[in-house]
Amino acid sequence: MTFARFLRHVGAVGVGLAFLAGSRAGSQETPLAPLALEGDAVRGEVLGFTCLGCHGIIGYRNVSPAYHVPKLGGQSADYLEIALQGYRRGTRRHATMQAQAAMLADQDIADLAAYFASREGEPELGIGRSSAVERTAGLQKSVACVPCHGASGVAGAPQWPNLAGQHASYLRHALEQYRSGARADLLMAPMIGALDDTALDDLAAFYAAQPGLHATEY
Repeated sequence: MTFARFLRHVGAVGVGLAFLAGSRAGSQETPLAPLALEGDAVRGEVLGFTCLGCHGIIGYRNVSPAYHVPKLGGQSADYLEIALQGYRRGTRRHATMQAQAAMLADQDIADLAAYFASREGEPELGIGRSSAVERTAGLQKSVACVPCHGASGVAGAPQWPNLAGQHASYLRHALEQYRSGARADLLMAPMIGALDDTALDDLAAFYAAQPGLHATEY
């Protein structure tokens, strides 16, 4: 099934963009969507102090599996809300993030998302080592990603993540989780499921080499 045909099918069943990231594959759980709450960035800054122990250190690495902790600066509040709900629900797997998110009420999530979305910074490249050949291959393979993530990795709608400038190792890890099912998503699963390791490496290399997300250093 082509990407365009897949999107038409989704629209035909009335799901459209509303199913978003984080729906558990094969379950009857309500698909995740941005919260209908106004976030308080001031309160979110207080709640987010513990987050900066990982997300506020430039180049900080997750130990096992090893990858650079993702940058949050430049992401939209809508996407951050969806991601945190996914960790809380368990459709995104990371022991620390799941433990943190399990304690968050909806308003807490909205406030945290508002805070990190408010952090200003200049567009940056992601950390990663890649060749021009890999980046060119990633550009070619990213064609199917454009409708949601934009031509250079800047999403066209706030519920989708910006990929430009994210660290290559984190992008590679996230793509592998979508492929394995460790991160459940009704749209990403069929898009990524058939890709081999080289394709995942190339996509991660391409997006990391585009200026975009920035660090939330403190």
